[in-house]
This record gives sequence, C-alpha cells and structure tokens, in this order.
Amino acid sequence: MRLDKYLKVSRLIKRRTIANEACDNGRIGVNGRVVKASYEVKIGDRIEITMGPKTVAVEVLQIAETVRKDDAGAMYKEV
Repeated sequence: MRLDKYLKVSRLIKRRTIANEACDNGRIGVNGRVVKASYEVKIGDRIEITMGPKTVAVEVLQIAETVRKDDAGAMYKEV
C-alpha cells in the first residue's frame, strides 16, 4: 500500500492530499530516511511524522485497504 494512502486509512493524517503534501515537503520518514508518497509500506516499518514542533513515531502492525474508525488505531503502535 502506498504511504500516503496508509496514513489516511490509519487516520494518522486526516486527508490523503495532506499526506501527499507532507511527503513532498520531506516531513515523513520511514526507517530513518525521507521517502516519497509512493513508498510501499510494509509491516514492521517505522514511520516518523513531523508536523510543526511535534514528531510522532509509529510502527506498522497491519495493512488494510479499508478500516472502520474504531479499528484504525490497531494498524500501528506508537513508539
């Protein structure tokens, strides 16, 4: 699954267009390096999101095309 879509489906970022812009601006890193929105997310990847002064780091636990809002938190674990 593409990184921008994963961020949207897991509700780490509200909209896919915002996730895409964040990737283009170098605010999203995976496993210690900056990646593009087209990066293929794999289970076990560590995603770091920097928005302003706040940085969030999560580990990918599962990948799904669609997820209910209540179950979205089970897709990742905060590190």
